[in-house]
Amino acid sequence: MRRVALALAVALAAAACRAGEEPSAPVAPVAPAAPSRPSPPPPPPVARAPEPAPSTWPIPETAKQLITARIVNWASTRATLQRYRRAGHAWMPEGAPWPAVIGRTGAAWGAGLHGVGAPGDREGPVKREGDGKSPAGAFALHGAYGYAAQPPAGTRVPYTALDEGWQCIEDTRSAHYNQILDRRRTAIDWTSTDRMRRRDDLFTWIVDVAHNPARTPGAGSCIFLHVWQGETKTTHGCTAMEEPRLAALIAGLDPTAVYVLLPDAEYAALAQAWQLP
Repeated sequence: MRRVALALAVALAAAACRAGEEPSAPVAPVAPAAPSRPSPPPPPPVARAPEPAPSTWPIPETAKQLITARIVNWASTRATLQRYRRAGHAWMPEGAPWPAVIGRTGAAWGAGLHGVGAPGDREGPVKREGDGKSPAGAFALHGAYGYAAQPPAGTRVPYTALDEGWQCIEDTRSAHYNQILDRRRTAIDWTSTDRMRRRDDLFTWIVDVAHNPARTPGAGSCIFLHVWQGETKTTHGCTAMEEPRLAALIAGLDPTAVYVLLPDAEYAALAQAWQLP
């Protein structure tokens, strides 16, 4: 009897427990997964022109002619000149090289197309007024001057015939520092000049080298290509050569010509960046 009562009690408890449970919510049928679609390809990148590399070439692309003056080192006073013409992206030599002399104390970095002083990571002395050094670097050529009424036949650059009135101003205090002018047409504010019509033959022909075009006082003035006194006679900072050589140079000088004077080591170091021959 006692076993029957116990079994009945367990059955009643299980029924009561089931009566207290909440019915389970019906489970919605799972929809079949939609077939996957391939992702659209990414849009093509926008075509961009390559950024131009910063130019380290001081010689303008419009320059059709190049005159180089190479010296052994900064202390050298003798130079070898060579003329080149542009042929596409290359420079082709015109004629044979010829000798010249430069400043009595050698050369130093000047101010020109390459900038002021040493370019980039290069080192070396810097040109100053009265130091007896020829400026090194790359320079435009402004024009020609001479004692004759007319320039050499075939000349294409501007030419000025010189008389006693023409001077180049070396006085650093003058407003006309590093200018070639006719003193008869200018208010004189200088005490130091380079007389362009000399008593000797040195300025029979001149090419004006555009050194220190900003005319910074003390950076050097009145730099020319002119006639030499001889292969052993140096200059105060100009480049000098035989008269026939200079006359021929002027006759064939292109108005876009660039003049480059460098020691051999600097020439080798800068040849690729400056695209030198």
